[in-house]
Amino acid sequence: MKKLLTALKRLAAVGAAALAVASLQPVSAAQAAPSPVIGGTRAAQGEFPFMVRLSMGCGGALYTQQIVLTAAHCVSGTGANTSITATAGVVDLQSTTGRVQVRSTYVYRAPGYNGNGKDWALIKLAQPINLPTLKIATTTQYNTGTFTVAGWGAAVEGGAQQRYLLKATVPFISDATCRAYGGSYSGLVASDEICAGYASGGVDTCQGDSGGPMFRRDSANEWVQVGIVSWGIGCARPNAPGVYSEVSTFASAIASAAASL
Repeated sequence: MKKLLTALKRLAAVGAAALAVASLQPVSAAQAAPSPVIGGTRAAQGEFPFMVRLSMGCGGALYTQQIVLTAAHCVSGTGANTSITATAGVVDLQSTTGRVQVRSTYVYRAPGYNGNGKDWALIKLAQPINLPTLKIATTTQYNTGTFTVAGWGAAVEGGAQQRYLLKATVPFISDATCRAYGGSYSGLVASDEICAGYASGGVDTCQGDSGGPMFRRDSANEWVQVGIVSWGIGCARPNAPGVYSEVSTFASAIASAAASL
């Protein structure tokens, strides 16, 4: 559970009156709660049609038209669950044109998840959403290069969630380089997590982006998901990159779990 205590999971709590930022565990003042897609720009309508906003304050992507892939730390456990609303089809959360909202029926959280790796989950929806899905990487072939991230999180650390979907690009960071940043990064789980970001900071995901996809183009120039927004220290700070669940490691387990829902 070390990472839950020392690092910030990138989950935002959604209040009735406002979209607030909160961490899953108490943190020190030096690790004050941050917020997501810093250094991003506004995504165009339809640019990433597989993006989903979840009502608990997380992101996700359509794995199938009726199943959302998100982060394990965004959900409380496996079982029937009708409390989550998935919003898709819009970049502007206040727009009603093209917006689709569907309730959840079941949640499947990665077996053995304890806050240290295995940060993936599936949410089954009450009905399919007729939008393109995002395929996932099944090998490590695309686990390098430059990635795209997107989410509705704040544009400054500690800020409020955003009305519009923001996007940014971040470069791959090797496990060795990421571990060398020290602190929680020294406990990076090999073949389970991927780091991405800039040593100088300035561009990053953060709380509220949890569960959203990190993706890139494959050899056919199609989007493929290689990561799931998981955790990081602060937002866009120097020498403190974002950490993402490595999708290819769990591709087979994800497929098996989805087939059972």
